[in-house]
Amino acid sequence: MPGGKTPAVPFKEAILQCLPQGGGLFIPESVPDLRHLLLHMGEETSYPELVAAVSSLLFEGDLNPFSASRISEGAFTFEPELLRLDQNFSVLTLYGGPTGVFKDFGITFLAALLEELLHDDTAMVISASRGKTGVSIARAFQNRRNIISALLYPDENIYGLARETYAPEGGNVIPIRIKGTLDDCQRLVGEVIRDRSFSERYKVTSANAINPGRLLPQAFYFLYSFIKLKKHITGELLFSIPSGNLGNLIAGLYAWKFGMPVNGYIAAMNINNPSGEFIKSGNFEDLKSGPIVPTVSSALDISRPANYERLVSFYKESPAVMKNMVYTETVDDKHTLETMERVWKKYRLYLDPHGAVAFAAAEKMAADRNFDGHIVILATAHPAKYAEETRRATGQDLELPDNLASLSRPAEPVAEIKPNLEDLESAIAGYSCAP
Repeated sequence: MPGGKTPAVPFKEAILQCLPQGGGLFIPESVPDLRHLLLHMGEETSYPELVAAVSSLLFEGDLNPFSASRISEGAFTFEPELLRLDQNFSVLTLYGGPTGVFKDFGITFLAALLEELLHDDTAMVISASRGKTGVSIARAFQNRRNIISALLYPDENIYGLARETYAPEGGNVIPIRIKGTLDDCQRLVGEVIRDRSFSERYKVTSANAINPGRLLPQAFYFLYSFIKLKKHITGELLFSIPSGNLGNLIAGLYAWKFGMPVNGYIAAMNINNPSGEFIKSGNFEDLKSGPIVPTVSSALDISRPANYERLVSFYKESPAVMKNMVYTETVDDKHTLETMERVWKKYRLYLDPHGAVAFAAAEKMAADRNFDGHIVILATAHPAKYAEETRRATGQDLELPDNLASLSRPAEPVAEIKPNLEDLESAIAGYSCAP
């Protein structure tokens, strides 16, 4: 799995190193052809069954069918849900996991994968997070053998962490407040990983999307959608994806490279639209980078997408194909809220603002092309996590399910530090996950 000019390394090494020493991101050197597998799977196939079968082939050499099954069964007590609305639209809900966001799928798989790959070895997973996203990582790694999870978050609150899970209390989570921004946290994670003496001393990896073991499993739910739909649709198949950091778009493109029959992807963005011009032109200089405009679809308020280099690799490999594979649509707040209202009235379905951006983009694409195929829209967060926006759009009050309500409580850090390696080492020193 090389990144730029970095020599190829085994998948396990890419997971544990997380970032190539030469810069850039790890990308697969080759991928398996899964068409035969998708041909024989059907609506009766469960998500854990699909994950076990696909991962044993995708990570062949590091996983066998037995270890892949252990990982899948140890990760997924939840599944995506595909809701077929009508002839043209389905919604893939990705919020059935423990923290109600799509990230639960990739992070939970990575946590189970690391536990399997480490055996009796140890690791410290250092990740950047903020607000209510850190709890997704904390929950996925909670009680995993021989793993400590350190969360670096900016100078604000973090939510949903239980004190008994903290390393000083006998758990394995170390929340650390950084005196700075999320960019400072992400930069520090990169510095930690690329400082070989530091990363080898603490056996550091990360659960952020820079880790291919977090990103590639997101392809699984695209494959799952296909096997659920393949007997029911004719004509073109597209996916509409809320796109900010581009992780789900990249994962969808990998599903296509694995052999999933699909005609294209809609990169649905809000008005910040960091990658729209690049996707249209294929010119790497057209990546927009400027001030962020706050929107109701806040997870898409991105200046420079974290997975930009991975998207570039697709365009470098097949520029002509990519120009006909990925489409862009931009949706403003007014249209987002109107879509939330319209979908509720027509289908009695609540969408979070990010899913609404994707739904609006799908509707526009279908109308512009006189479309007679089928579009799967990704709904990436539980709508009750956006109760205020839902009330504005639909007039309806949503209550968080009990398992999500506790995630709204602010949590205290174990340490508060400046964004540098020396202070970080002082904060984590003394915590071990020795067997």
